[in-house]
Amino acid sequence: MLCDNCKERDSVVTLTRSDAQGVTELHLCEKCAAERGIETQLTAPKQPLTDFILAVQKQLPTTTVMESSRCSFCSSTLRDFKNTGRLGCSYCYAAFESSLRDLLRRVHGHSRHQGKRYQPPLPRVAEGATVLAELRDRLRRAIEQEQFEEAARLRDQIKVLE
Repeated sequence: MLCDNCKERDSVVTLTRSDAQGVTELHLCEKCAAERGIETQLTAPKQPLTDFILAVQKQLPTTTVMESSRCSFCSSTLRDFKNTGRLGCSYCYAAFESSLRDLLRRVHGHSRHQGKRYQPPLPRVAEGATVLAELRDRLRRAIEQEQFEEAARLRDQIKVLE
């Protein structure tokens, strides 16, 4: 079947549209589909992130600087970052600050974190919930095994913690 748009090439995409007038089908070739922003299996997906990483790697300092500066915690270098695209540890940000400042400014729009920060749960609440869950599980097992004295003791402990 020929493309409904250019009428030159075979169609590879069928675009179905449903509206108030009814259902219409549009058969498009690869080129016409790409012009409308529809990716086919034949067109290579665009990878702007890969292009960005390659551009960043080109703008990193010279080889002598990359080998001389080393993270004191994990011993990774800027060359490692260039090869893998990952820093070795959280201390690398401080060790390579001067080299990474411009990179972070371009990626995030600012060299400092501006978003929300992760707030871990309070340790007491997490520990208390774990202890209560363990006591309730032990209480359930004591009742199943008909150990009523142990069950009463566990019940009292749970009431104190609640």
